[in-house]
Amino acid sequence: MLDFLSESRKLFEYTRALRRDFHRHPELGFHEVRTSGIIAQELNQLGLEVKTGIGRTGVVALLEGDQPGPAVLIRFDMDALPIQEESEAEYASDVPGVMHACGHDGHIAVGLTVARLLHQQRSDLKGSVKLVFQPAEEGLGGAEAMIKDGVLTNPQPDASLAVHLWNEKPVGWISVTPGPIMAAAEIFQISLRGKGGHGAQPHLTQDPVTTAAQIISALQTVVSRNTSPLEASVVSVTSVKAGEAFNVIPNTADLKGTIRTFKPEVRQQVIESFTRIVKGVSNAMGCQAEIEIQSITPAVINDPQMAATVLKVARNLLPDHEVDTSYMTMGSEDMAFMMKDIPGCYFFVGSANPEKGMDASHHHPRFDIDEASLPQAAALMAASVAKLLI
Repeated sequence: MLDFLSESRKLFEYTRALRRDFHRHPELGFHEVRTSGIIAQELNQLGLEVKTGIGRTGVVALLEGDQPGPAVLIRFDMDALPIQEESEAEYASDVPGVMHACGHDGHIAVGLTVARLLHQQRSDLKGSVKLVFQPAEEGLGGAEAMIKDGVLTNPQPDASLAVHLWNEKPVGWISVTPGPIMAAAEIFQISLRGKGGHGAQPHLTQDPVTTAAQIISALQTVVSRNTSPLEASVVSVTSVKAGEAFNVIPNTADLKGTIRTFKPEVRQQVIESFTRIVKGVSNAMGCQAEIEIQSITPAVINDPQMAATVLKVARNLLPDHEVDTSYMTMGSEDMAFMMKDIPGCYFFVGSANPEKGMDASHHHPRFDIDEASLPQAAALMAASVAKLLI
């Protein structure tokens, strides 16, 4: 079998150049036109069967081994974020108000490198590899759009893999965890309607501002008093909007935020407690509350056998790395939709380097990765695919 780590290191200049180019030219979800064009060009040069426009701007390529066998789907997300970059890197974003602040530029470069690595190994592959470059992962429904356009058919995958470069941990760290690893995510919006009036006469109003404050405080008990301390959940109010003038109590107030859970039964319990508290507090304060809860993605759950396979590969390929088998995050990922009915493994590769100042968290204006993580991620992905198909 190919020495994937050695070969990925040989391709490092290629991988880095791609990553920096994508970083310099970020595109938001469902607008990844330049990005998908470069991806298609690179894959076509390998002689692969390439389809574009899947899920609007997604790209899918099929790499077939010389022998029949199962199909493995490997997914790499492409979209950037509406954030003004504050990095001083020479490859900083050229697009005002848009940057790759989550590592997806690295994911694309890793994916194209994996395509080259597996293309070298194709004579030994017993089956096929479906390379999926997905748009709009950042809460915009890119995975669902690709599924609607048939990404899980022709051929139907038997297994799935995804990787995330992870700035919460340093280079030299890897996580391969069986079971739930990323949370299900909901967006909530609470619209409060009261009775406004003069700020000097609050007794004549039903104040939605103080009602909002009471709701925010009371919602903290959803996690601390309404769910088991042995179960993970998050309820965060992240936006509060009400009024304009300093001396006017407004008629309305709006709250937005997110709910995160791992287990469906915990999710149901949290939503029931959430709704009861919001309705109860608003009624007690003389206001009316309308609640809208939108599900964004289910939890990412690794198949135990798939995780065991990737774990074995990681320990053999990168014996000097710290391998974490219990890491979980309340972050969410719409790869969950592709893994819902397909056994899969989603793993993390540490990409931070505090000594180089590359340790800003994901979605931060100064986010950047240590590019030493790129060949590690590419090698682990390619070797894991090979393990499944050789």
